[in-house]
This record gives sequence, structure tokens and C-alpha cells, in this order.
Amino acid sequence: MSTIFLENSRRNRLPHSASGMRIGLFGGSFNPPHDGHRLVSRQALKRLGLDAVWWLVSPGNPLKDNATLPPLSQRIDDARKIIDHPGVRITGFEAEHGFRYTYDTLEFLTNSLPDRKFVWIMGADNLAGFHKWERWRDIANLMPIAVYVRPGSARQAPFSKAAIALGRHRVDESDAHALIDMNAPAWTYMHGIMSNLSSTQIRNGKKNEPIAG
Repeated sequence: MSTIFLENSRRNRLPHSASGMRIGLFGGSFNPPHDGHRLVSRQALKRLGLDAVWWLVSPGNPLKDNATLPPLSQRIDDARKIIDHPGVRITGFEAEHGFRYTYDTLEFLTNSLPDRKFVWIMGADNLAGFHKWERWRDIANLMPIAVYVRPGSARQAPFSKAAIALGRHRVDESDAHALIDMNAPAWTYMHGIMSNLSSTQIRNGKKNEPIAG
């Protein structure tokens, strides 16, 4: 068996977990991964009371042009180079199963690992466009959602179409630690330290400047 095959198999495996674990799912193209992803992961581990955060590196975003997207293996390897927290694990398992949409991924995980507790993590920029996602209402009904503030989205995201539709299920961020134990739909909007850098800005050559929120 070739070394390349074995390495790709390792990249596409689900991270190890155990019954009762509290796991945050942080999905995206990670093109490229950056300090903002690392910051959100660390904040989520602490404030949501998680045992682990899994970076789900996707084959590609269905809402974007993926023609110039680097190979999945490269993005996974780049992600592993920037995160050194023992609670963060990186996987490309969605490609292994042929998943294109977040709903398919989350449904698979909740069905195949029913004795784990999951929370979906996303930036406020994603909340602003969440209503465009495939089966977004069903995603909200699958598991709690934690939204982390992002520069440029702090004002519009809480008043986006999806945020308004799910308004009565919003949980105060002071109760974020208990979010994963709540029945879906339930979501919270967390403020805090931000990185003003996005993957797009990195591709355009801009530098990172952390800011307070």
C-alpha cells in the first residue's frame, strides 16, 4: 500500500472521540487556514465548555467558485501547521463520504455518533448568508449553533434573515457554556476578541491585526 494512500486515508478519517464528549464542529474551505480560525476555536473550547473542536475541511463551498481551490490535502496540511492546541483536530472526511452540503455532514455525525454532543460553530459572516445554505432550517434543528462575531458582520448578522427567523431560539451568550446541552434549535451570538483577517484577505496579501470586540 502506497505512502500517499495511507496519508490520504489518515487525513480523511474522523478524529477519535469517546461517548459523552462535547464536540464543536467548525467547517469551511480553510483557503487558507489562518489565525482567525485558531482564535475562534480557542474561544469556543473555553466558552462553550468543549472537549474538542473538529475542523471539517470541505471539498469546496457549493456557494462559491472552486475552480482555483487548492487540493484538499494541501489545505489540511496547512491547517495542521498553524494549530497546536491538543483539543483541535482536523479532518477531510466529508470528501471521503462525498458530502457537499453541511446538512449531510451533520446528519451523518448525529446518526453515527448519537452518544456524542455536537455544536455547530460559524462566524457571523456566515450567519449573514445562512439563509442561502442548503436546508439551513434543518441544520438549525439538528444541533445547537454558536456564532462568533466577525469584523464587518457584527451589525448585520444579528438582523439577517436567518437570525430573525430563529430569533426566539437565541440564547444569551452568558449561557453559552450550556448551549451544547440544549435541544435544537438553539443558538447564541458570542462577542469577544477578533481577528480582522479573512482567508480572502490572506490570498490578497494582507496582514493580520487582532482587534477587540
